[in-house]
Order: sequence, then C-alpha cells, then structure tokens
Amino acid sequence: MISRPSLKRLMLSAALVPLASFASAEKIKIAVGHQSMCTDTYTAGIIIKELGLLEEYLPSDGDYADAEYDISWADYSSGGPITNQMLANKLNFGVMGDYPLIVNGAKFQETDSLRTLYVAGTGYNLKGSGNAIVVPVESDIYSIEQLTGKEVSTPVGSAAWGMLLKAMQDNGIPTSEYVLKNQSPAVGAANIAAGKIDAHSDFCPWSEIMEFRGTGRKIYDGSETGVPYLHGVVVREDFAEEYPEVVEAFIKAVYAAGEWVREDPMRAVTELEGWTGVEKEVLYLYFSEGGHLTLEPSIKTEWVDALKFNHGVLVTEKAIPSLDFDEWITEDYLIAAYEEMGVDYAADKAIMVDPATANAGLPAEIWHSRDGINAYETMPEFLKAMADIRSTAALVNATYVYDVETGLKLFGKTAFWVKVGDDYSTFLRKGQAEEFAAAEGGAVLSYDEAIANYMAEG
Repeated sequence: MISRPSLKRLMLSAALVPLASFASAEKIKIAVGHQSMCTDTYTAGIIIKELGLLEEYLPSDGDYADAEYDISWADYSSGGPITNQMLANKLNFGVMGDYPLIVNGAKFQETDSLRTLYVAGTGYNLKGSGNAIVVPVESDIYSIEQLTGKEVSTPVGSAAWGMLLKAMQDNGIPTSEYVLKNQSPAVGAANIAAGKIDAHSDFCPWSEIMEFRGTGRKIYDGSETGVPYLHGVVVREDFAEEYPEVVEAFIKAVYAAGEWVREDPMRAVTELEGWTGVEKEVLYLYFSEGGHLTLEPSIKTEWVDALKFNHGVLVTEKAIPSLDFDEWITEDYLIAAYEEMGVDYAADKAIMVDPATANAGLPAEIWHSRDGINAYETMPEFLKAMADIRSTAALVNATYVYDVETGLKLFGKTAFWVKVGDDYSTFLRKGQAEEFAAAEGGAVLSYDEAIANYMAEG
C-alpha cells in the first residue's frame, strides 16, 4: 500500500487531543482552488460547490461541535496558478491534473518547511485521452511530425503542456525545432478558430469543444503517449495535520460527486452546462456510459508509476526540481474516509477501467434535438437513422461512436470512417484508418461521406 506510516497519523491525532476546544475558538477557513473548465476536476470542484456536498460531510460533533466553517472557491483556467496561491497560503486545497500535481509537490518540497500532500484522485482515463493537440479545421497538418518549425501554444505548466513535451520527445522533436507559446485554454482555442496559431495543446474538454464547434481538428490524442491521464487533490500539509477530519470530509464529497454523475449522466451534463458554459454535448462525451472519464478517487499503484514517469519527462526538460513521492503521496485520509462511508477502499483501488474492453460492443448514439438520445447496435442502423433524419431536415445535437483500437468515445463527425463491404468501422486517427482500409480492401470516408454513401446504396 502506498501510504505514509500510519503511526504518524496516530501521533498527529494524539497531539491534537489537548486542543479539544480549538473548533469552538475559531472559524475554520477552507479555501479550494478548482477549474470549472477542466472536466476531470469537476468531482472535486464545481459539483461539490454547486451541490453543497462539502457542507454535508464536514464534521459537526466532538472537537468540531461548535465549529464555524468559512468555505471559499477560487476558479482558475489551469493548475499552475493554484499552486502559486497555495504557496502564498491563500488556498488549502488544490484540484489539478497530473503534471501540475507533480509541479505542486516539487515546488513545495523545494521550500525549507512548506509541504503539500496528494490525498485523492478525481478521475482518470487509462489510455491517456483527455489531452490533445488540435489544429485549425482547415489546416493541412495531420500528424505531429508536421509541427517541426511551427508555432504551437499550450497553457505552460498544465497537464497538456506535459503531454506536449512527452509527445515531442517521443517523436524526436526537441523544443528548439518548434516555437512554444504560453497561451491559456480560451486564448489558444480562439487562436485556433481564427487560424492565428499552427497548433494548440490543451486539456479536457477544450479539444472536444473545438471539435464540437467545428473550429479545430485533433492531430494527436493523449492516448498516444501510452501514459494514463489523471487528476487529483492536493492539500497543504499544515492544514491537513490541524484538521484531518476536514480532509476526510472533502474526500467523501469527491466520492459523492462521482456517484451523482453516475446516477444520471444526462441530468449531470445538463446541470454542468449551466454551471460552466461548456456544451452538454461535449460533457456527455466525458460523463456518459463509455465516456472518457472514470470518476473514482482511489490512488492506484499505476497512478504513482505514471506520476513518477511524468516527473522524469519534466526532469528531461529541466523544468522541475526533485520530488520525494513517498513523502508527498498518502492514502491515510482516503482509507479513513472510505471506512467511515462503509465503502471497500481496496476493492475500488483494484478496479481498472480500460476503454478497449469496457466499451466493447457499446452502441453508437444519436442525440436528436427533439427526441433525445437513441442508441444503435450496428453501424448500418446508425447510418440509416442519420439518413432518415437528414431526409426530414430534423436537427441533431451530436452523434457518438467508438474508436476501434482504443475504445475511446468520439464525436461521429470527427471520426475517420472505413467501409469494408457492408460494414463500417470508426477510428480516432487518420493513419490507423488508412492502414485498416488498406489491409481489408476498404475505403476511408468522412462522416458525411459515410452517410451519403449509405443513402445512395439504400
């Protein structure tokens, strides 16, 4: 088990006994830095905030019988600024992606006395999908190799920044061979729409926002790095040691937020659209059955391995100090929270959702503007439905299919379609679609071509 020694937690609890009246003597300030425009942080941020979940779990008996809580939420466009505010002691909790988490832990350990603890996850995609590199929709760039000599923007310090560095390293493109620009997600997306940048690397759900709005096209998906994509929660160690039960309450709220999404994904994406401004059709790609994210707070051994690997990527770029992972990562608060909820932590930790197997056989979907979402077991059924809809000029909000290779959920309109005989397959990457078509004697089609082809044959 990856955990700090349980003895330390017992010693801390014992040390707090003489201070039994602390809660009645002060107002406990809880300041959380989150990202309402990053889907993988929602269960530790916007959902907890809007549903008031933290208030439901904060301790109110024993030492906390007379406690008053002052909860504040600060919304940021990426993880880097959250770390800066935590260092300034303006935030207790921070919710961010894998690379920002690493930077957070390392920056705190670089100080003489300040520390953070990585205490819980929020969600993950085992394949690494969530980050992506996007080009303007009319661009003639289709592969990462074509970015040599180009201008590429990213929110420096973010998960997408780390993914970009890893992708470029994997493809033998040093930073000296492209122009790296620091741009926030909103600025990068606007520049993609205006054709003012050659490519933009961003985290979830910005790539899908650009795809949905028809302004951008993916040329590289984070799943190609071969490293899981995950987000999590860090807390200042001094706060956690003084108020361990508050940290446990926060974790319970994270767990409850995930359950709320799973209970009714359509309700969740509709509410979240109102809270964040992100289109519900984009959010459905993440939170529906087969969606990009698995919402679950356990800290798996594989996550620690991935974080250590990502730290090595940043070390190669000379972009980060050292990080003692054993000192930084603790499961103590998770285990305590799960025990109090009556949930089996070991069982949750042991489950690993792989889209390639979990999504096998899931039906394609059409989100009709009037009739809602309908599922289709076969691609011919899906295409017939789309052909019928187009013949009546009815409106479709979005369509969803799955990548044959990774099992990742895709917008139907952005997938690469391959027709072999009477069968159709869908792909995330153009190269894989072309290889499959060549091997099977098929043809690569666009979404519109696949529908038109079916209409002509039908």
